[in-house]
Amino acid sequence: MAKRFDNIDGNTAAAYVAHATNEVIAIYPITPSSVMGEIADEKSAKGEKNIWGTVPKVVEMQSEGGAAGTVHGSLSAGALTTTFTASQGLLLMIPNMFKIAGELMPTVFHVSARAVATHALSIFGDHSDVMACRQTGWAMLCSNNPQEAMDMALIAQASTLEAKVPYLHFFDGFRTSHEIRTVEMIDFDVMKKMINDDFVAEHRRRALKPETPTIKGTAQNPDVFFQNREACNKYYEAVPAITKKYMDKFFELTGRRYDLVEYFGHPEAEKVIIIMGSGAEVAKETVEYMNSLGDKVGVVIVRLYRPFPLEAFIKALPKTALKIAVLDRTKEPGSLGEPMYLDVRTAIGEAMQKKMITYPKYPLIVGGRYGLGSKDFTPAMVKAVFDNLDASEPINGFTVGIEDDVTFKSLKYDKNWLVPQDDVFNGMFYGLGADGTVGANKNSAKIIGDLTDNKVQAYFVYDSKKSGSMTISHVRFGKKDIRSSYLIQRADFIGCHKFTFLELYDILKPLKKGGVFLLNSPFGPDEVWDKLPVEVQQEIIDKQAKFYVINADKIAEEIGLGSRTNTILQTAFFKISNIIPFEKAVEAIKTAIKKTYGRYGDKVVEMNIKAVDAGINELYEVKYPSTATSNIRMHKYITNPEAPEIVKNAISKMVAFEGDDVPVSWLPADGVFPTGTSKYEKRNIAITVPEWDPEVCIQCGICSFVCPHATIRMKIYDPEVLKNAPANFKSADARGKEFAGMKCTIQVAVEDCTGCGACVVNCPAKSKTDPSKKAINMVPQLPLRDQERTNFDFFLKIPELDYKKYDKTTLKGSQLAPHMFEFSGACAGCGETPYIKLLCQLFGDRAIIANATGCSSIYGGNLPTTP
Repeated sequence: MAKRFDNIDGNTAAAYVAHATNEVIAIYPITPSSVMGEIADEKSAKGEKNIWGTVPKVVEMQSEGGAAGTVHGSLSAGALTTTFTASQGLLLMIPNMFKIAGELMPTVFHVSARAVATHALSIFGDHSDVMACRQTGWAMLCSNNPQEAMDMALIAQASTLEAKVPYLHFFDGFRTSHEIRTVEMIDFDVMKKMINDDFVAEHRRRALKPETPTIKGTAQNPDVFFQNREACNKYYEAVPAITKKYMDKFFELTGRRYDLVEYFGHPEAEKVIIIMGSGAEVAKETVEYMNSLGDKVGVVIVRLYRPFPLEAFIKALPKTALKIAVLDRTKEPGSLGEPMYLDVRTAIGEAMQKKMITYPKYPLIVGGRYGLGSKDFTPAMVKAVFDNLDASEPINGFTVGIEDDVTFKSLKYDKNWLVPQDDVFNGMFYGLGADGTVGANKNSAKIIGDLTDNKVQAYFVYDSKKSGSMTISHVRFGKKDIRSSYLIQRADFIGCHKFTFLELYDILKPLKKGGVFLLNSPFGPDEVWDKLPVEVQQEIIDKQAKFYVINADKIAEEIGLGSRTNTILQTAFFKISNIIPFEKAVEAIKTAIKKTYGRYGDKVVEMNIKAVDAGINELYEVKYPSTATSNIRMHKYITNPEAPEIVKNAISKMVAFEGDDVPVSWLPADGVFPTGTSKYEKRNIAITVPEWDPEVCIQCGICSFVCPHATIRMKIYDPEVLKNAPANFKSADARGKEFAGMKCTIQVAVEDCTGCGACVVNCPAKSKTDPSKKAINMVPQLPLRDQERTNFDFFLKIPELDYKKYDKTTLKGSQLAPHMFEFSGACAGCGETPYIKLLCQLFGDRAIIANATGCSSIYGGNLPTTP
């Protein structure tokens, strides 16, 4: 049978198998596992059948506890059942997990492992949720990449049916769940051969049914509870052999070999790292390179973590390795070490006691933590772990990837130590949330994977703020399988899809010498050079970059796509890079457009087709001088003298996307940060912003009332204030008899505005001479920025109106009250935040707000800055 490949992410890979091998799927969304439930739901909605020819029933519950209860009940009725979850969602399933394991019910939970909230919420990946389930009695099987997410999903499903022990199949949240790779698909015929229907029938026979009534879940007294708890031991003892059996069967059917514990590296390695998850991919790549330089190092990869397979582990461990580092992606405060470190120490001690292994002396074993909350784990960090083993006094309980200047547990590493990637194209694309950059790059990866013999990898870094913050797409492709489960460190191509990013972030730092830089610019090829910060100019010169510009914002606006510049810039990328014949690429992009946007109608498809043609015709190369000439400088750090120290230090670095460099001592141990710090950030993300026309305005306050980000405000004040006003500061006589003799100003914070236009849409005042004009009109931001920055600073210094002079219970009056929820990270045009803003204006001086996770926790409480 011909091999079938697709370019998919880890969630899609796991869901493909889960839907094909189950009858009931109970779901509840939680990032980053939600996609698995969505895929399963969509498959069933389309009538797609499982390997037995039936359409699985997918049911969304009201919570993760409900989903787990549904799984328990469905299994009790004899149905093959599964679910998907992560983080607190998994923890809410723990009570049911104890029951499912205790009743020996075969099932697989697919978990995109994610950090559990402690001092802060994190939507990103580590193993703290999985490790919290160690005591539940579930077998635990780990996947390291999207291919393995598919393969292990099937191996776990086959194994659980025979073992009767439930399996928790997990892989790293985001790093694996959302990473797109070239995956060899498993055909249904292979799945049918892997699943033994005799064990499915046995599961049916054990179901609760009136014809053969039984009871489970009894209450037991001290006389028999202990004995009954021990009755399951033989089932757990059998799990490793059963899992190995299905791994071997999978190899016979597909040619892909797996083992419970695997070793990769020098056959006589002196130093080894023990690890599981996507970090194993990084360790393998590093070990291969270090051994090519003459080192003797290796990596032991644990796949079956529970029950811990002692014999397989000892067999995989090189007998020459007397220096061992165990890496855990979790933290257990107060423990002698993290979970796998304790397991490894126990395993080696027990093996030596049983004479399963002989060492000339007890090996050096240290443990350490890496990658918490999806902290990037790179080859340089792997090397640092090996180097620590050679130290005269190796650090135990170390951390790597951070600077711990409080307890001094962190390993120093050389960020410039890289594993060569000569045969791999590395491209980075900086976009603005919701501008389509991520979607376009997913399509690009698929096009390259489908139309060439390249293997692809695509990974996307999101700020966990909502749309309106930076996204970074990391796209790699090459002839060999790409194992680099870490961010691109040296890029052949960089696309910057938002001009103002150049003022705030060191976009070009990863660009290789001679690399290509594509900029979405409002300025053409003849004027753009003088509009760049001097630091950017110097970097372009130093790196001898090929520099291209295209005004994608203008094109998108003219075509009718609004802020969706993705198709234009995607086309420009293919034209510059010449990865595949350009005509072929254009055809593929247009096909992808029809598939992606077809459901939105012919008009949307046609607009995107026009965008492709514009991306071809309006791309220009910039010829630049050999010296930097700009008078503009970057202002990536917060320098406001009124800002608190934590803002000028830690938060300033986070805002500049340099949070990886923040040392431990700069951060509060309890995770408590000051509020109202978003006012220091000045994101400058809007292309157009509202401009006030005092002649037309009726001073109703609606524009301020509906503004989701508190960026348009009204003040009424004494005319004396205007003596010190900037030259361009606007004002009008205040309307209303209670404000007689006073002045009014509607002021916009253009650097904080998201450009949603809600104020313009809702403004009721129209010009009598030009009905197309209102009291608020959208205009380009750049020409106004410097002037309005000065005006807004002055506006803020105008004294607030005495609250006795206005009525807070009226619409207009409420908008004269101070804004206490300003510049949130919500999506442009958010429908929720105006209400929270109003709540804070009415009661914020005496309110304590308790908030559950979701949109509100992200736009209201997500670092680096909060409203």
